[in-house]
Amino acid sequence: MSSIGWLIVAVVLAVLITVWVTSTLTRLDRLHARVDAAQAALDAQLVRRAAALLHLAEMPSNGLPAEVSHDLAEAARHAMELGIPDRAAIENRIARSISELAAYRERLPAEVVEEVSEAANRVLIARRFFNNAVRDTRTLRARRMPRLLRLAGHRELPQYFDIDDSSLLNEPPLPQAAESPNIQPRSTT
Repeated sequence: MSSIGWLIVAVVLAVLITVWVTSTLTRLDRLHARVDAAQAALDAQLVRRAAALLHLAEMPSNGLPAEVSHDLAEAARHAMELGIPDRAAIENRIARSISELAAYRERLPAEVVEEVSEAANRVLIARRFFNNAVRDTRTLRARRMPRLLRLAGHRELPQYFDIDDSSLLNEPPLPQAAESPNIQPRSTT
């Protein structure tokens, strides 16, 4: 092969590598933007859930004992003050508070139960979107080329946001087991 042939092969190879690196860099930037957007959405939903709980706690006729209302209001206020990195512990406290509200479900106004349940569901969805974006970003950053070429620059590796967002308040009350008159006990002979 002549020197012009080798030059053409080298130029084509350089163009392909440049396109590959550029497309990976663009994808990585988009993933980081997706993480940022998902984090903002998650933060908004966490604040919305805390506001719904604060609204419930401050209602004069909420049907809750005074100490439960006080603890709920305190937890909700703390959740509304903190940023995402500091938020996991207080959000777990909020989730426990929501679960404890299940014991008072019949006393609570129906619209408030619906508001808190909807806010809790939205947190669940927003957290899943955020963690999916973090997973995708971490997966791409873990590949050899982005690591070697330091395509992420000085950006921090995004961290998962894991909280207990299961709420018993979302569950309908269990039906009472009624004894059927047609069922007779077994005889043990």
